[in-house]
Amino acid sequence: MSARPPPPSPPPASDRPPPPPGVEADYPLARLSTVRTGGPASHFARVHDPAQVAELLRWARAARQPVSVVGSGSNLLIADEGVAGLVIKLEGPLASIEREGLRLVCGGAARLPAVAARAAQLGLAGIEFGVNIPGTVGGAVRMNANAYGGQLAQVLEWVEVATHAGLSRRAPDELGFSYRSSNLGPGEVVVRASFALGERPSAEIKAVLADMRARRRAAQPSGIKTFGSTFKNPDDEGGRTAGMLLEAAGLRGLRIGAARFSPKHANFIENTGSASTADILALLHEGRRRVRERFGIELEPEVQLLGEVSFPWQESSNRPGP
Repeated sequence: MSARPPPPSPPPASDRPPPPPGVEADYPLARLSTVRTGGPASHFARVHDPAQVAELLRWARAARQPVSVVGSGSNLLIADEGVAGLVIKLEGPLASIEREGLRLVCGGAARLPAVAARAAQLGLAGIEFGVNIPGTVGGAVRMNANAYGGQLAQVLEWVEVATHAGLSRRAPDELGFSYRSSNLGPGEVVVRASFALGERPSAEIKAVLADMRARRRAAQPSGIKTFGSTFKNPDDEGGRTAGMLLEAAGLRGLRIGAARFSPKHANFIENTGSASTADILALLHEGRRRVRERFGIELEPEVQLLGEVSFPWQESSNRPGP
């Protein structure tokens, strides 16, 4: 895997345009990550409408500041040293969930479990798989979130994307969807999405959601600092999931510092106290190494990195030889 290109060097401070009102400096980002690690953002803004997103993106472009978006923080690993540039968090009206016939039009900050629950109340079926995905609509679109045999690309009708140039609407076939990925770049922010759903009795949908929630409680950790699935499921002929491979390789319960693979589900990493991002990265590296050595399978991380940080195996593969 090739190295990520470095962010553009910002112009001298005297040449930078001042940030728009409401932008905070040195904001502690760990509180926005469900695993609670990482340092501060040099610039941080909470936004409530699409026009404000576009304004911030224009400022970041003029100031040559890299841009990142934080949703629910459920699959986010933030550099211990923090994040240079602008970090945006959508909230308020951008978390709306509105019915339009057999569609739900949702803000980018709407949480996917809330979308699934609202659809069930309205007797709208097709997005039940989202009830246990701990992310926002914006992040779910970016990653083509999937679970229980369903994926976002199957029900997405359109998205509204903010860039420095303004707002545009895109169809699913413009987003380059594949397994848990899309072609959306860091300067493209999903502010709204429309989901085309079908009709089904509300009681039946609610029963499906209750069953999914019960299965999650039985199999996955809760009430502890963690993020969602750590590794993507591989394309394995035997149908083995990442969790199965990690458990078979002896990773369940393995600890480095205050980080550990969950004793309940080996594809979840927990922060049992004051773990650092470095602890978690070391644990990811060890888990991936053991699976590769035992099964010959290279697990790919589902966790997203934020800041000047990389996975240890990328660092070693990009290091020049003697």
